[in-house]
Amino acid sequence: MNILVAGGTGFIGTRLVRALDDDGHDVTALARDPSEADFPAGVERVRGDVTAYDSIEGAFEGQDVVVNLVALSPLFQPSRGQSHKRVHLGGTENVVTAAQNHDVRKIVQMSALGADPTGSTEYLRTKGQAEQVVRDSGLAFTIFRPSVVFGEGGEFVSFTKKLSTPYVTPLPGGGATRFQPIWVGDLAPILAAGVEEERDGEVYEIGGPQVLSLGDVTKLVYRAEGKPATVVPIPMPLVKVGLSAAEFVPFVPFGADQFRSLRLDNTVSRNDIDAFGVDEGDLTTLSSYLGLSE
Repeated sequence: MNILVAGGTGFIGTRLVRALDDDGHDVTALARDPSEADFPAGVERVRGDVTAYDSIEGAFEGQDVVVNLVALSPLFQPSRGQSHKRVHLGGTENVVTAAQNHDVRKIVQMSALGADPTGSTEYLRTKGQAEQVVRDSGLAFTIFRPSVVFGEGGEFVSFTKKLSTPYVTPLPGGGATRFQPIWVGDLAPILAAGVEEERDGEVYEIGGPQVLSLGDVTKLVYRAEGKPATVVPIPMPLVKVGLSAAEFVPFVPFGADQFRSLRLDNTVSRNDIDAFGVDEGDLTTLSSYLGLSE
């Protein structure tokens, strides 16, 4: 198949492009700056920004499937000039329009757990609105909603370290927010199967083998560095005041939306990895990734 991966040079996109290339597909990686990506010789690179339709439209010609991975992080505030609405909703609208105009058969959309057009955070609202654009497109589609993804080059571990300290660490609500992190090396082949197989109209929630609280993750991250971490709870009302004020400080990466996200668990209602022949026992835990014994 001819497959276009929008966001193909990103943390997840790089692994997916390689997996699809290994499976013998003709893969094109679309990104704002694809020149430095480490890809096999057969992978085509195209420069384009999903928020600018004219920059991406030509890349859709002759494609069978498009994978839309482009997203902003839910963990940090968007950088200046970006917004969740512009990237998630506007970008998806442009991807869908280009796919329709070039007779692309199918779109695979990367969404998020809890995506909802009326969700409590801008990230979840725009992810939910983007899903609706895909559903209404008239194209065959498959939607993935993963929990947080970890691995080399990912943000989850670095986010935890920005939010905490070793030895004694204050955490919002005592770090009770729960995650179900999945290793990028486990996620990529699942996404590849969603591209390659006929799974039209399906929505898959994907999580890792463990449910861990933010406090659990913090302790694991610092234990991997040989340091203890004792969690001291910060009342959520104080966190709300602090992060809401921080939203207007340029060098602070957190804001009100990040506070709202910390009130929401990021776990699956049902782990759909079994739809891809994967068992939770086959998945890499965060502990083992960090080099810790289980």
